[in-house]
Amino acid sequence: MRLDKFVCKSTELSRTEATSMISAGCVEVNNAVICDVTTQVHENNYISLNGKALIARASRYILMHKPADTICSNIDEAYPSLFNYIDVANASELHVAGRLDADTTGLVLVTDDGRWSFNIITPTKHCQKVYRVGLSRPISDDVAVKFAYGVQLQGEQQLTRPAILEVVSPKEVLLTITEGKFHQVKRMFAAVGNRVVSLHREKIGAIQLDVEVGLWRYLTDDEVNSFSSEDKMIDNLL
Repeated sequence: MRLDKFVCKSTELSRTEATSMISAGCVEVNNAVICDVTTQVHENNYISLNGKALIARASRYILMHKPADTICSNIDEAYPSLFNYIDVANASELHVAGRLDADTTGLVLVTDDGRWSFNIITPTKHCQKVYRVGLSRPISDDVAVKFAYGVQLQGEQQLTRPAILEVVSPKEVLLTITEGKFHQVKRMFAAVGNRVVSLHREKIGAIQLDVEVGLWRYLTDDEVNSFSSEDKMIDNLL
């Protein structure tokens, strides 16, 4: 992680205070003074502040049921932040691994471990996200095949990655995708002449949403480790 983030995670300093200490030459990495806050450090490095060894706090992994009309930012904006629902220390260090739009509900994973969230949000890791989608019009018979091969989104040069569509009812479907382009689900259905009227994420990887709206829990060790395994390929889509 970045040096300034490491200092924050191993002290009670704010990001501004950590930046000042680093810039002033108070921080050493493997016995060398480092003044660049963007320097990437590893947990095996020896890092000290004014001669005192720093040890980062253990990372946290949280599952939450995001309510509608909340945002995944750490601060309130046009809508309130979902972090208002998570009562933990040093909440400013946390981030959402795969954000949802303000009007989208459901499963979000929250952490302060950037390497862990990388395995969730990076398309090449093939982490599957399952959405329950409500539509304005009955789904056409050919949409599943189109999504399996990829569709052209407005403003995009490349087709979407292969996706799985399961029809629940004429106006309700389950959609499984492995990427997270801006407003992707809404834009995919717009590309096939339909409109999303409700959107709810039910599952990420092997983790199923299992708490009520606005509630959260810590992930189990097995759930955390499920994103560290080999890439989950979906070669059988076509």
